[in-house]
Amino acid sequence: MIQNIPIFNLALAFIPVAIAMAIMVKVALKPGKALYALCRMLIQLLLIGYFLTYIFNAQGAGIIIAVLTVMVLASSWIALGNVPQHRFALYKSALLATLIGGGLTLALITQLVLELKPWYWPQYMIPLAGMIFANAMNSVSLAAERLNAELQRGVALAQARHIALQTALIPITNSLFAVGLVSLPGMMTGQILSGVSPLIAVRYQIMVMCMTFASAVICAALFLWLVNGVFENLQNEKKEKS
Repeated sequence: MIQNIPIFNLALAFIPVAIAMAIMVKVALKPGKALYALCRMLIQLLLIGYFLTYIFNAQGAGIIIAVLTVMVLASSWIALGNVPQHRFALYKSALLATLIGGGLTLALITQLVLELKPWYWPQYMIPLAGMIFANAMNSVSLAAERLNAELQRGVALAQARHIALQTALIPITNSLFAVGLVSLPGMMTGQILSGVSPLIAVRYQIMVMCMTFASAVICAALFLWLVNGVFENLQNEKKEKS
């Protein structure tokens, strides 16, 4: 059993956070965005804690589909935060890439690897979907930001897409190299803390690393393919104005 964390003990976890914020102020970095992100994290996690209790007790597939829909819509929107000037133009591409790449990966993992019964088993479906769509969000976000930056520098679209895909895959590639040597990822750590055999936890972590790697590559590549026409139109409009 995982021991409960008293509120006072949990508050102590914010001591290194305060140090980090002080460093940001010291080096003249504006801490406003980080502080806002921390506050949102607190509120979102507290709310989702109560919400998941309700979801895990739900017996119908409808609410699970609704939650998955919200995940896809939100992750696609958040992914484009680094390119706000093109956010609306790129949203459809980000949404389709996340839905197709993340959705197919989630279906394969839950229905063929884990063989969930019922197919929407909330205790598995929601956490795994969260990992897949969050990972897809990060890869699409990096791809969008790098593609836009390269095009602003005057790089040709084909080369910019290649560079963007390479950039998008850096985090997941590093995590593949580091897992088991530098880090014990969240799912594996949580299972070990709850008393699961490390050998079983390793199997689950292998599954997780495969699905996160696949979703990162598929979603980023799909996004870069889908936005090809969008950026061509944006470049043509820029030429006409100049």
